[in-house]
Parts: sequence; C-alpha cells; structure tokens
Amino acid sequence: MFDLSRDEITGGSLPRALLVLTAPLVVQQYVVVVQQIVDVFWLGRVSRNAVSAVGLVAPLIGLLALATSVATIGCRVLVAQHVGADDAAAARSTGFHATVLVGAANLLLAVVVLWLAPDLVGVLLSDEAVIQLGATYLTVTTVGRVFGGMSDTIESGFVGWGDSRMSMLINVVAVLTNVVLDPFLVVGWQLPGFAGYGIFGAALATALGYVAGFTVAVGGLGVDSTSFSIGRADLGVSRDTVRSLLSVGVPHAGQEAGRQIARLLVVAIVAGVAGSAGLAAYTIGARIATVAFVPAAAVGSAVSSIVGQNVGAGNPDRATRATWLAAGATTAGMAVLGVAQYSSPATIVSVFAPTFSGIELTYTVAYLQILAVGYWAFGLIYPIQGGFNGAGKTTVSMVATLLQYWGVRLPVAALGAYVVVFSVPVHAAFWAITASNVACAVGVTAYFWAQTSGATGLIERAATAAASD
Repeated sequence: MFDLSRDEITGGSLPRALLVLTAPLVVQQYVVVVQQIVDVFWLGRVSRNAVSAVGLVAPLIGLLALATSVATIGCRVLVAQHVGADDAAAARSTGFHATVLVGAANLLLAVVVLWLAPDLVGVLLSDEAVIQLGATYLTVTTVGRVFGGMSDTIESGFVGWGDSRMSMLINVVAVLTNVVLDPFLVVGWQLPGFAGYGIFGAALATALGYVAGFTVAVGGLGVDSTSFSIGRADLGVSRDTVRSLLSVGVPHAGQEAGRQIARLLVVAIVAGVAGSAGLAAYTIGARIATVAFVPAAAVGSAVSSIVGQNVGAGNPDRATRATWLAAGATTAGMAVLGVAQYSSPATIVSVFAPTFSGIELTYTVAYLQILAVGYWAFGLIYPIQGGFNGAGKTTVSMVATLLQYWGVRLPVAALGAYVVVFSVPVHAAFWAITASNVACAVGVTAYFWAQTSGATGLIERAATAAASD
C-alpha cells in the first residue's frame, strides 16, 4: 500500500504519490516526536532541573548529529536519482557507503563525548546540578546514536527508493521501545521499592530504542527483491560514491550546523535572561513545536524523493509541480495547528509539565502562543527546501537556513534581550524564533519561484546534469 514504483512516482498521479509517500513519513515523524515528548513527560514528574537539562543539551545533540545528517540527505537524494535513472546497483552501493561512513563517524563522536561531556555542557550554563544531569543525558544518548545514525541512513535509502513503509516501521519499533521503557526506567512506575534512574533512565531508554530500530533496519534489507537492499555485491569502497555523498550531504550538514549553533546561542540568551525557569519553558515549547512541524518535515522528505526521481527521469516540470502542490496543502494544515495551539496553551502545559507553576508556567504559556503565530511558515519551508534538495541543490537550503538563524533569529533575540529590552526580556528570544521562521518561508518561496519560472530553470538544469552523468 505504501510502496511506490518508479513509474508511479515519475508518471502517475502526483497527489497520490505525495500522499502515499508522505503518510508513513508523517506517522514515522510523529512517532519520533512521541519519543521526545515522552522523555519530557516523565522527567517533568522528576524535577524542573531534569527538564532544563534536556533542553540545554538538545542543540549539542543536534550538532553531534551532523555526521548522520550528511549521510542521510546524501543517501536519500542519490538513491532517488539513481532509481529515477533506473540504476538500482548504484542506489544500493550508495546505501552501503553512507551507512558505513555514519557508523564510523558516530563511534568517534561517542568516544569524544565520553571524555568531554561535562565540559561541553558547562559552556552553556553555570548551574552545576543542571550541568551534571545534562552531561549524563548527552553521554548515554550519544553512545546510542552509533546505532541510531546507521538506522537513520538505512531509512533514508528506503525513502529514496520510494518505500516509506519500511522507514516508518523502523521508527515505530525504536520509539515504542523507548516509550515502553521510559516510565519504568525514569520513575520506577509500578515497581515497588524502585524510584527509577531519573534522567539516566530516560537516556538509557532512548539508546535502547536506537538499538532496536537498527536491528529492524538491518533485518529489512533484502527482504523484498523489489525494494531497497544491500547485498554482498554492493560491498566495497568507491571514492566517486564517497565524493558524491559528501557533495550533496555536506551543504546540508552546514545548514544543520548553522541551525544548531544558533540554537545553542539562543539557549544561552534564554538562560542568561530568565534562568532555569526560562530554559524549562523553552524546552517544553520546543518539544510541543515539533508536533506542528512534523507533517511539514515529512512532506519535505517525500518531496525530495519525488523530485529526485523525476530529475533522474528527466521530468523537471513534474518535479516543480510536486513541490508547489505539497507546499500549498501543507501550509493550510500548519495554519490550522497554529490556531489550535494559540487557543489552549495552558491546557497543553498542564498535560506535559503538571509541576510547572509561577514564572515557568507564565513563560511557557507565552512561548506556546508566540510560536503558534508562525506555524504556517513551516508549510512553505520544508516542502520547498525538499524541492531544492531533491534536485541536488542542498546549498540553497543551507544558505536559507543560515540566513534564517544568523540573519534574523540570533540578532533579534540578542538585541531584544540586551539592547532594545522587551518588557519581559526572554520574550525577545521567543519572538525571534517566530520572526525567523516567517522570514525564511517568504524568502525561500520567492527564490524557488524565481529559479523555476523560466524555461531553463534550476530544476531543468539539474535534470540535464543528471542525464549527462
């Protein structure tokens, strides 16, 4: 039901192709969101410091995921283009190279974090109790990412092939493992005499989920001869394949690096002007916001696969139409989610952080409403960047993201908090996030229109280049 053949993606109904490829990815992404929210849900019953620690290290975890980001975007785009060009062998070889590269890189990063975790976290905050909790969470989850990164890369191979069902299954298994283990490992739920391991338990449950997902990912390779697989014939090292992966993936990693470093600095601003109460509010808001952009992110992944296969097959007009169709539908959906969140922020906080009261409750309610104002922007950002990525133009997405975070978000947050001081300084950081999302949506949409409206636009040139390759 969720498998699409090459002919369906390059010549069938575009709405159906988008729906069939996106639906499992939405489920998959929501499952990932459940993983993030469940950690905060149970830690919110432990202490405010535990919630603050997770928010503190989240951008660090994002930075450490850059190696995985290079492999996943490179694998998905190149596999899609090879399948579109009817070269299954090259697609499978790309998957092998990407998986090996990300496994080795994440193993090296795990060794570094085991050695330096408290120092890395201590750069952001002076509260020793929160630093120790954050270092524990960072260390355990980074070790687990050795398996999680390889799992993510294999998933991206399935999505590039047009099989989002297997990608969904991998994530469902990983997150269900985490969700089931969390209450027992965090608070010792239903285990008399055992109070749980707190933040260590949350991190351990996440790491074990990564291992479970990787096991399913490896088991799914080669099950169906018509889907993505890696066999003995695909083993070996090709410098050309490595270069291709890096040429597509490194700009995306640069995009992620710019995003995560800016997030780190915004976290530092929030902590500097509002302390652990502001940091706790930021953490809850960030976790809830993922619920809003999950559908948009899933659509963006589907668009990159559809565009990639149509570029490989020499159908640039169809690739452009798919991008606009996805952007229009997703923007409407995101606007509805924004209205819902703006209308009931206190109810959301009571569900996810019932221990919040006083100033941290006030901050969190305000942040949720400020975020909701700009939710519609996600509906443009992710699908249109997916269109650029599918055409192999990941540099465009990188530049757009760097401008979003460094040209708008960080300056507005810093100026509003420390120079043109808001009546509530931390609100400057909150509004900076929404303003940067809106600016990015308008800018990337205008640029995509300008680059694809001519007879020999960006996607046409990408299709010509793919044909010559």
